[in-house]
Amino acid sequence: MKKLSKLIAISLCILMMTVLFTGCSKKEQEQINFFNYGENIDDETIKEFEKTYNIKVNMETFDDMEAMYQKINSGAGKYDVVLVSDALMPRMIEKGLVQKLNKDNIPNISQMDKQYLDLDIDPGNQYSVPYMFGTVGLIYNKDVVKEKVDSWDILWDEKYKDQIFMFDTYRDTIGVALKKLGYSLNSTNKDEINEAKELLLKQRKLVNPIYGVDNGTTMIPAGETNINMIWSGEGLNLQAEYPNLVYVVPKEGANFWIDSLCITSNAKNVDGAEKFINFVSDKKSALRIADEIGYTTPNKEARLEQPKEVQDNPNAYMTKEIMNRCEIYKDFDLKTKQMYDDAWTAIKVDSE
Repeated sequence: MKKLSKLIAISLCILMMTVLFTGCSKKEQEQINFFNYGENIDDETIKEFEKTYNIKVNMETFDDMEAMYQKINSGAGKYDVVLVSDALMPRMIEKGLVQKLNKDNIPNISQMDKQYLDLDIDPGNQYSVPYMFGTVGLIYNKDVVKEKVDSWDILWDEKYKDQIFMFDTYRDTIGVALKKLGYSLNSTNKDEINEAKELLLKQRKLVNPIYGVDNGTTMIPAGETNINMIWSGEGLNLQAEYPNLVYVVPKEGANFWIDSLCITSNAKNVDGAEKFINFVSDKKSALRIADEIGYTTPNKEARLEQPKEVQDNPNAYMTKEIMNRCEIYKDFDLKTKQMYDDAWTAIKVDSE
């Protein structure tokens, strides 16, 4: 009996040791946390990265850059990689919310076109790698709009009353009015902002524009509108799908935006974050993402693989002449924001 008890005890010890060592030998899968602006990546790229490096990507999305900033700044979210807009980049750097990159570990940054590097938002790209870019422009139905469309002026043409769609976002819509007037869309001049406000109030009386955001992409192909403000990715996608729709960047210039990938200052997995940024910056990934999302890629090698009608489209990959008339949004101080808020409130009250 004692012998049997001894054997049972020995067996239990062996079993416990086996479980213990098996548990220790199983390494937890490496992970990175990615905070992305909407679904701005395709599933296949995520799967390929996870398979290549055995690193799980936990992606969380946001739909407002200021909300992203507040979450990162408060420490409420713990992320390794974050997508940052041009306007917020200087603030994120100044506040120490993103860290300097070791570009030796992100060699694919060399594939980026130089015109999208070393911008004022991050000189030398010490903190960021360009991910995708685009513009705010116009899309119109050429079956209805017969004249040449190359200016923001058409948004004030009474001929198209009840057929015009405007963004329900103050920077974009006031920015259009400022550009039409020949001013910077980053104007901090009170008189210029008031002039833009009056122009938009006049537009309401002339054409009764429809205000919205994403619904514009369904309204114009359905024939509910014929001239829309639109982001270039959606505009170029619609143009490719519907032969009667044309996307243009107006001659006065427009908002040029560029979103970039950064590593947060409190990232837990910097090595994994570097691998991820380098992977999505590769020609193959960049091409697939651009084709899936519809926005233009800063990767010059990926661009050369795109169809000729895409890579040679000046409203997608803009000429230097058009680029010189476009502007990146700047982050305003509180006083300037209040001026814009006051102008926007007056415009929206009038529309109700």
